[in-house]
Amino acid sequence: MYNLAYFHSFFPQGLVMSFYGVLGFIFSNYLWLTIIWSIGGGFNEFNKNKNIIRIFRWGFPGKNRKIDLIYNISDVKAIRVEFIEGLNPKRTIYLIIKGNKEIPLTRIGQPLSLEEIETQAADIAKFLKIDLIFGTKGL
Repeated sequence: MYNLAYFHSFFPQGLVMSFYGVLGFIFSNYLWLTIIWSIGGGFNEFNKNKNIIRIFRWGFPGKNRKIDLIYNISDVKAIRVEFIEGLNPKRTIYLIIKGNKEIPLTRIGQPLSLEEIETQAADIAKFLKIDLIFGTKGL
């Protein structure tokens, strides 16, 4: 049999550790800039006087920094609530627009409790006088 250690080439440990250090530094800068620039932050506005729904989010700096979506209330079909449990739980409220486009309304981060999600979704559905759907996409 062949000695497998003979075929492995030597790679300096300091070089490997430097590579991981540089990668960690780049990744940490990316995360800090994401926090400082408030990427994904914004608000949802439901205005019955103007008959519009406005969803505003901050993006990365550049030409498309501001993401501003405006829809007529009459274009909204329903509110859908999705619960996915497990190691990475996901509890999201979606606004379903004509054409079956789904726009998430909940913030990213620590998932809200089931009671909070249900209350928020029910309040929005009651305010807009539209259907409230519980379940996963495609059901």
